[in-house]
Amino acid sequence: MISTCNQAIINRFASLTERVDKLAEVSDQEWFAPIAEGKASIAGIIAHLAQWDRYLITTAVPDALQRQGVVFPDFDSFNAGAYAHARSGITKLQLIEQFRSTRLELCRLLESIGDELLELPITANGTALCPHTGTPYSLIYITEEFIEHDMHHQRQIGDR
Repeated sequence: MISTCNQAIINRFASLTERVDKLAEVSDQEWFAPIAEGKASIAGIIAHLAQWDRYLITTAVPDALQRQGVVFPDFDSFNAGAYAHARSGITKLQLIEQFRSTRLELCRLLESIGDELLELPITANGTALCPHTGTPYSLIYITEEFIEHDMHHQRQIGDR
């Protein structure tokens, strides 16, 4: 069983799939063009989000559940892999579907864990408390941080 509060967080996390689905209407030229000089393309951003979701599914959540703490990889090299994937020849619709299915899989995984494990204090890169808020790390708190991450990228993409 999962609390209303935790379910609301997971629902909000899942809701980005609706916004990303609408990006299917963006032209291929806009999809693959950098959003600004020196920045990723929309395709790169969506691949980046999907790659982080996959990392949470395969590594971060299992490590947290085994009480090993979560270790996040070097961001620059990790993100470079996502951007390369976006340029690999994958189509816009394939990438949108990849993001959608991965995000929904992650949300189902989080829902299946239950409140006790979602709220279990863990470390993130060896740190027990978020340096910005002082809040203890947990899977649900990390999910909230990824919602903020999503919002940052939504602002970058804008009203496309």
